[in-house]
Amino acid sequence: MSDAVTLTLATQPTHTLVADCIAADRFAGLGATAIAALPVVHGGRPATLGEFFRVQGERASVVRIEGDCTRIDGIGTGMAEGELTIDGSVGRDLGLAMSGGRIDVRGNAGANAGGAPVGAARGMTGGEIVVRGSVGDEAGARMRRGLLVVTGDAGRGMGKGMIAGTVVLFGNAGPGTGRFLKRGSIVSLGEVERPATFRYACTYRPPHVALLLRYLGSRCRLDIAAAQVTGRYERYSGDLAELGKGELLRWVGA
Repeated sequence: MSDAVTLTLATQPTHTLVADCIAADRFAGLGATAIAALPVVHGGRPATLGEFFRVQGERASVVRIEGDCTRIDGIGTGMAEGELTIDGSVGRDLGLAMSGGRIDVRGNAGANAGGAPVGAARGMTGGEIVVRGSVGDEAGARMRRGLLVVTGDAGRGMGKGMIAGTVVLFGNAGPGTGRFLKRGSIVSLGEVERPATFRYACTYRPPHVALLLRYLGSRCRLDIAAAQVTGRYERYSGDLAELGKGELLRWVGA
């Protein structure tokens, strides 16, 4: 048993590599040879994880991935516990249908981070995803619970169809953020184009946001400005085309 499992990208995929076998809890009971033998799909053809990654360590629920994984999709799919750190950017479907644990990306992530599988009614149901960069379209789509934090910008439809949970965006949000939101909170520290079906409620200093930002500063070592912690936020209720019990909080200054 090791303290951690390290996957080092040794062979860059020439096509999209679907590696939904990579999840911290999945590695907890596997030796290095078994991890390397896990199935992946490269350009639509079956392959093994060991054809692309060098595996060090075994039987640990702390996993570190080293290398540019921009062409690798599905990392952290269905993860229920453990810690997964990625030193580089990743492809789409990061933390797909994740239910627990923590994923920390030191780069950008593609579309549908923390989202739902095709045709599924819900996406992420628990755990934390921190992306220290930007994300593609529909990050956090149909979230049921959990926390998604993005320090950069987001594409279209962030938090689309959220059922519950919390999204924190430090950069700018693309069009359609929060569309079809049922419940849950989207906290925007940058510019956001809110849907017309959201209604202004008030401007105040939400204590739960202050607690959340302090947590992110201490737990995740994010650069949080004091004015963001103690500042004023515009609160918009929505989506009124749905249940209307969600909220979009936009930071407006000290």
